[in-house]
Amino acid sequence: MIFLIIGLMLLGFSVFVLKPNVGLGRFRRTLIFVSIILAFVGFLTSTLRQIDAGNVGVQILFGKVQPKVLYEGLNFVNPFVDIREMSIQTQNYTMSGHTDEAGREQDDAIRVLSRDGLEVTIDLTVLYRILPEQAPKIYREIGLNYQDKIIRPITRTGIRESATYYDAISLFSDKREEFEHRIREKIYDEFQKRGIVLERLLVRNITLPQSVKESIERKITAVQEAQRMEFVLQKERQEAERKRVEAQGIADAQRIINSGLTEKVLQFELIKVQKELVNSPNSKIIILGGKSAPPFIIGDSK
Repeated sequence: MIFLIIGLMLLGFSVFVLKPNVGLGRFRRTLIFVSIILAFVGFLTSTLRQIDAGNVGVQILFGKVQPKVLYEGLNFVNPFVDIREMSIQTQNYTMSGHTDEAGREQDDAIRVLSRDGLEVTIDLTVLYRILPEQAPKIYREIGLNYQDKIIRPITRTGIRESATYYDAISLFSDKREEFEHRIREKIYDEFQKRGIVLERLLVRNITLPQSVKESIERKITAVQEAQRMEFVLQKERQEAERKRVEAQGIADAQRIINSGLTEKVLQFELIKVQKELVNSPNSKIIILGGKSAPPFIIGDSK
């Protein structure tokens, strides 16, 4: 644009002000040629605008936002328009008690009241993007600071309204996913009306009051102790069952053995043992006899 203005001013000066062959008029043709070149270069640079990847361009002509959107790459435009680039990539906005995460100097965590009247602190991240075709509307109605004007207040309101459906402990434990879904339902349409798409809502941390945390810790400890005792009792019952089965097995074995031990079997086993002793090379003394036979001694000495 600056080259176009300079070129046109120089061209007007050369044509209407300078007199031929008088002073600078001697260079009149050269100045006209230079001014035309400058005006042409200025025209090209003013009508060709580059939009970076992941952005769209909003055209503003004499203070009025134009409805046509410029997409990434080179675009031919009116040389008098002003271009404002807006990102259409996924953006995130974090509300956290840690200032380095929240991007603010003060604590930006959300404090809400649960259904049981307890104050719960929530850290949350919103992932969103603007619709390319809605960029002119967003710029005209909201401006570039749509995070503070739209994202933050709508999200915080949706969280506070959703938290009233749950007890504090439920938010902390089994209802967390349901809580996220309810918040999303509340704020999705509000974002959509303003040309913004809610991609994901992440509840990063839920902090309960100290008294509730201590109560939960005591409950968890009691449950763990009960589970440990149940494990010990189960182990003792299993050990008792094992011993009972073992004793029953021994008793059954003895009963089977006793039922098969007749007088003749015992005599036969005795004879086998005595035979082995007789054939042994070691020194021995064997006493033979029984109920019906007198005992006698077989000795072997060296």
